[in-house]
Amino acid sequence: MGAPLSECLEARTPMEFRGRNFCALILGGSSGFGLASAQELARRGMDICIVHRDRRGSMSRIEGEFELIRQTGVKFCSFNLDALSSAGRTEVLNELPKFLGESRIRLFLHSIAFGSLKLIAPRLPRPDLTVNSLAEHLGRSVDQVQNSIDTLFAAGICALHSVATAPAYDSEMLLEEEDMLSTLYAMGMSYLTWTRELFMRALFCPDARAIGLTSEGNTVAWLGYAAVSAAKASLEAISRSIAKEFGPHGIRSNIVQPGITDTPALRVIPGNRHLMARAELRNPLGRLTQVEDVARVVAFLAHDDAAWINGSVIRVDGGENISG
Repeated sequence: MGAPLSECLEARTPMEFRGRNFCALILGGSSGFGLASAQELARRGMDICIVHRDRRGSMSRIEGEFELIRQTGVKFCSFNLDALSSAGRTEVLNELPKFLGESRIRLFLHSIAFGSLKLIAPRLPRPDLTVNSLAEHLGRSVDQVQNSIDTLFAAGICALHSVATAPAYDSEMLLEEEDMLSTLYAMGMSYLTWTRELFMRALFCPDARAIGLTSEGNTVAWLGYAAVSAAKASLEAISRSIAKEFGPHGIRSNIVQPGITDTPALRVIPGNRHLMARAELRNPLGRLTQVEDVARVVAFLAHDDAAWINGSVIRVDGGENISG
């Protein structure tokens, strides 16, 4: 008879951070990559502080996820506030020393997904000659063929993504300067703001790790992604500078680039089902990236063995990016 599941999990996930006075501070830790990373780090024995911004109606689900962290036996705290506001940031930074006690922050994970997804130019309609030709060949109406394609696509037939009904985009509400600036700060500049303030308040441990999250949209033009793409490029540039200038102070900075992953953040992007379908088809390993794949890499970057990784962009996508 095999070993109990609990023993297998303990063997697979050693408690390498237990008793080391390490804490992870995670911005955007109530879902997606942030939550998965918090739970993975907690299983490995690291104390967890999560900053998130969620409505009261979401808290029953979120508290259930937070309870899984508490059950690992680590210290845990959370703040439901706006991490992008000066007041919110100050509240967290003022309260953190009380939570930390003798501990210090080993890992700072910036997992904020808050940005504008507006087009920068009106979208012109393009007739789908493939569906029209197929309908004519089959002796069916275009609507009948399109409905059949969309039904099969919704059922998971990814290869139909190119002929499924195209995503709807708002060509009236175009990206404005304020949208761009707020997105650049939320998903780019705030990484530096938080890192620097944590450093100035001496909340980092001597060998600390800062990690941000980017996406393939950093170099590929997706419709409606202009502001976020600019923010991701900014984030990567800022990370390189943090790696250079804060390195002498013991802070490593790296950026993780997950493959397309079915997260709440992805689901608000127009055309997310088409993005997922294309990603699954081209991935050499035959599936989408999962949040757990990314969480394990985040945990590794917090490990002593990752001390010489600094200023890098690390793809965690099963080979999706290099497959065209």
